[in-house]
Amino acid sequence: MKKIILIGRVAAGKTTLTQALRGEEIHYFKTQYVNYLDTVIDTPGEYTELRQTSGALALYAYEADVVGLVLSANEPYSIFSPCITSLVNREVIGIISGIDKPDANVERVERWLRLAGCKKIFPVSAVTGEGLSDIIAYLRQE
Repeated sequence: MKKIILIGRVAAGKTTLTQALRGEEIHYFKTQYVNYLDTVIDTPGEYTELRQTSGALALYAYEADVVGLVLSANEPYSIFSPCITSLVNREVIGIISGIDKPDANVERVERWLRLAGCKKIFPVSAVTGEGLSDIIAYLRQE
C-alpha cells in the first residue's frame, strides 16, 4: 500500500481521516507533532499555516508516495495556492473531508483543489465512511 502524507490547515480533518483509513475508532485529539505511521503521515495544521514550519512538510513529503491536500467541505477559503502541486515531485491528490457536514460545499472545494493542481479528488466522510473505500483502493494500486 502506498504511504500518504496528509497536509491541510488546523481542523481540516487530517487526524480523523487517518483514524478512519487505519480502521481505528474515531476520537478527536489535537495533533501536536508529525505522526509517522505505517501507511499515513499525519501532520499538524500549523505546519501548513506557519511559514516557519512549512518547510518541514517538504521534507516529510519525500517519505511518502502520495501527497494528500486536505480541505474540509465547509472551508471558507483555500489555504493552498494555485498550482502548488508543481512544487512536489510526488503525485498529489485532493481530499475533501467532512462531506457529511450540513454546510458542505463540495463543488467549491473541488474547484479550489483543481486550481491547486490536483487531478484526482476524493470526497470523503470519516464519520459515515463515504468515499473511504475509494482512497483505500487508490492507495493499493500499483
